[in-house]
Amino acid sequence: MQTPRLHRQGREQNPLLVIDDFWPDPEMLREDAASLRMGEIGPHYPGVRAEVPPRLAETIRRKVAPLLAEHFGLDPAPRVSEAYYSLVTTDPARLAPIQRLPHFDGVEARRIAVLLFLGHGVQGGTAFYRQRETGFESVDAARLDRFKGALADGVRANGMPEAAYIAGDTPLYERIEVQPGAYNRALVYAGNTLHCADLPPEVVLSGDPLVGRLTLNVFLFDE
Repeated sequence: MQTPRLHRQGREQNPLLVIDDFWPDPEMLREDAASLRMGEIGPHYPGVRAEVPPRLAETIRRKVAPLLAEHFGLDPAPRVSEAYYSLVTTDPARLAPIQRLPHFDGVEARRIAVLLFLGHGVQGGTAFYRQRETGFESVDAARLDRFKGALADGVRANGMPEAAYIAGDTPLYERIEVQPGAYNRALVYAGNTLHCADLPPEVVLSGDPLVGRLTLNVFLFDE
């Protein structure tokens, strides 16, 4: 694992860690994903997923725990709440309305996302956004009602985005940064930041874990 690179994003300067050569044997993870049955889990993710073995998810949590203490002030590290192998497979024309907008994983302060890119070739990345009307780049409990109101107002005024993956600024959101994906690169960021996948047209939307945009996603959270 290489030395993590710390980015401070946008006006709020939210921390994001970029860690190359994250896992000692990423091909083993690809083979593990290929051995599992993937399916749709929840309405938000534009593709298919399979649960990561709990022991593997816990090993990843322990691996990033010292970094969470140093850069996010989270000591001890939050528990694993969910962990998936994920493949983006949905054709842009078939995206549900909720999948065409930046999102956040939850409003809690002790919520962290670990995203490990496991695909070869063009992977796109992860983009981070600012809500134009409020200026919010993250959403906590105190901001939630105002965020929802601004979103509703914006949709009424501008309509829902066309069926496509988000690719930059929109009438409702300003893109503040894109972190490119790369094989065996991990991104670690607060789950309450506004973000979404950055998917240029060259990204292969395949249901085969050995061909498509495969990621391993670990979500850490406790009260």
